Amino acid sequence: MTTAPKQMHLAAHFPGVNNTTVWADPRSRSQIDFSSFEHLARTAERGLFDFFFLAEGLRLREDNGLIHDLDVVGRPESLTVLNALAAVTDRLGLAATVNATFNEPYELARRLATLDHLSAGRAAWNVVTSSDAFTGENFRRGGYLDRADRYTRAAEFVATARELWDSWTADGVPRPVAHRGEHFRIEGEFGVPRSPQGHPVVIQAGDSPEGREFAASAADVIFTRHGTPGAGRTFYADVKARLARYGREPDELKIMPGVGFVLGDTDAEAREKAAGIRLQQISPQNAMLALEQVWGRDLSSYDPDGPLPESDPVPDSALVQGRVRHGDPLAVAARWRALSREKGLSIRQTVIEASGRQSFVGSPRTVAAELTEFVATGAADGFILVPHLTPGGLDEFVDGVVPLLQERGVFRSAYTGATLRSHLGLAEPVWKG
Repeated sequence: MTTAPKQMHLAAHFPGVNNTTVWADPRSRSQIDFSSFEHLARTAERGLFDFFFLAEGLRLREDNGLIHDLDVVGRPESLTVLNALAAVTDRLGLAATVNATFNEPYELARRLATLDHLSAGRAAWNVVTSSDAFTGENFRRGGYLDRADRYTRAAEFVATARELWDSWTADGVPRPVAHRGEHFRIEGEFGVPRSPQGHPVVIQAGDSPEGREFAASAADVIFTRHGTPGAGRTFYADVKARLARYGREPDELKIMPGVGFVLGDTDAEAREKAAGIRLQQISPQNAMLALEQVWGRDLSSYDPDGPLPESDPVPDSALVQGRVRHGDPLAVAARWRALSREKGLSIRQTVIEASGRQSFVGSPRTVAAELTEFVATGAADGFILVPHLTPGGLDEFVDGVVPLLQERGVFRSAYTGATLRSHLGLAEPVWKG
């Protein structure tokens, strides 16, 4: 008997965060005009993607006290955009990144349930947390939350939202909610009837042990940086193994790394295009920002085409604000130095080689084969594609790669359900209404 190939999940990330987008390209358009969001969303739905994904920024990023103007300065609020997109799409899931540190369960549960109603069951919430006082300065309670407590609050936040979503009876009567926990106390009635999916899909992005455990206990999808085959398989196996302790099966959590792609008529052409794109993404200024983010000190006197600093990083520096320092700065600096010595790389060349997300580069046929291999070998359940152009960067993938994935039998040729849960193969939550 021939075993059917494992089916791939695909989502589209609206670009514009960090240095992914090549803003200097004449094809790039606004990150605020609704037409940009509509173009990418319609393309993703034409490609039969599972969902459209929006990031969030609660404060403008700074470098040495100045706004970093090579990043996106000004992004609309995610749920507002997605409610508008619900009117111009029919099947595509709509995923908003919303911070669990600087929101409250009742109000956010209400907004998400509203999106789920307006979209007929296509809403998703990417749960993120924050522990830094810099972002907290935009909020009344500031950055009070200790880093160790952020996932504790997030877990209670999600559980409380689910209590609210489940609080209506099957015959449409709201029941009182009485939640008393460490972070939240709610006594009242939820104002929105149960939505088409029951619970909007919950996405989580986090790589720490606490983040992995939170995803295993509470998430439906995990958005990860682990895109290389080896790292992907290790991460995949680790997170899936955690599910059993929560009474969950492996298919109840989809693991989808964020990846880039560059296509060409031939693999050689695609590699040449990819090299040019990386030079545009990592300008000399962006290279120095990345370096200062690791080293935590003012390095404006250094030449981006020169060698890395010999001094060690400042571990708890606040020079670069609003960006996450991934990993121990001393360990990251050691890896970068080793890479620079091994290949004779300058600062800019080191940043280009060390900081890029996983990208699939080649002809459409090569990229389709590599994506299929990732999923078949247990490195991912699918991918969140991050194009380098806003908003037309997804078009050539949908036109060139999706048909080849369909030929291989690893991706749908039509939507078979109406809700995001059905696209992802997730059961509706058990309702005790």
